[in-house]
Amino acid sequence: MSSDADALPIAVIGAGLAGLSCAQALLRAGHTVHVFDKARGPSGRMSTRRAEDGHGAWQCDHGAQYFTARDPGFRAEVDRWQQAGVAALWNARLASFDGSAWTTPHTPLERFVGTPRMTSPAAWLVQHLGDRARAQWQTTVQRLGFADGGWAITSAEQGLHSQRYGTVLLAVPAPQVVPLLAPVAPAGAAMAASARMRGSWAVMLRYASPVALPWEGAFINTGPLRWVARDSSKPSRTGAETWLLHASAEWSEAHIEDSAESVTATLLAAFADLGGPAPLAATAHRWRYADTEVPLTQGSWWDATLRLGLCGDWLNGGKVEGAWLSGQALAQQVVQPA
Repeated sequence: MSSDADALPIAVIGAGLAGLSCAQALLRAGHTVHVFDKARGPSGRMSTRRAEDGHGAWQCDHGAQYFTARDPGFRAEVDRWQQAGVAALWNARLASFDGSAWTTPHTPLERFVGTPRMTSPAAWLVQHLGDRARAQWQTTVQRLGFADGGWAITSAEQGLHSQRYGTVLLAVPAPQVVPLLAPVAPAGAAMAASARMRGSWAVMLRYASPVALPWEGAFINTGPLRWVARDSSKPSRTGAETWLLHASAEWSEAHIEDSAESVTATLLAAFADLGGPAPLAATAHRWRYADTEVPLTQGSWWDATLRLGLCGDWLNGGKVEGAWLSGQALAQQVVQPA
């Protein structure tokens, strides 16, 4: 790599929590960072659908449902989010069903959600990246190459970008890493290929009035469902009564190419078996890469010679907390002396 690499900006591809955590730490260390994401804004799988239909305005978290904070560093970050009003405790009534009996899960962990929606922490992080950062949305990076003393990015929307980067960090699902790194860093591509990510179907339900069930979140350990939640029970939620149905990873993988209508019908039938009423309307969303069957535990991946790196929940045990810690770990590898 060029000896001038440190003088060039750092590109972070992916604006989910891992990418934003990494960008935040790099900026604090004095670097200039450009963040790219193919979506219209940040958050990745900490996602919220917002829309309006014939029944009025509604919103529903359809990706990550909540997060916990075991690590002291992440707990301090969550404290900052709470102070900023973009996260809060969700004291939900929880239940678990094994197909024959309902029980109450016992866990000492606090559960947090973004407020007023799950996307709020990511949006807040972007707003506070500072003047050495630039975020570019709706940019689908398709190729990396080395030219003119730095890394060059080619995107579907803009072709070859003129800016050169001293370092490129990927914070995207493992299957999207493979084609980007295979031509330039086969070892990183092989490592990403070893992580098996699975899909998940989510169905968002709308109602005219609150649904009376004896729980607000339920772990379902039988049939196609794995999680059901009253999204409207989360702090600071407004609009129509909404519920979220998450199918299991196993069922989702087996039906990943099914139509949204077929998936919705199956999950609604399973919800009805649990006592859930028919909704006014339902919307399905397919997550192609929702979780990792066996998440890796190395935290992050960094090639100091090529100045290429990887971070994401799939590298660090899964979950929201794992994503944030992975971004922090990668940033530390980038900034520490060789």
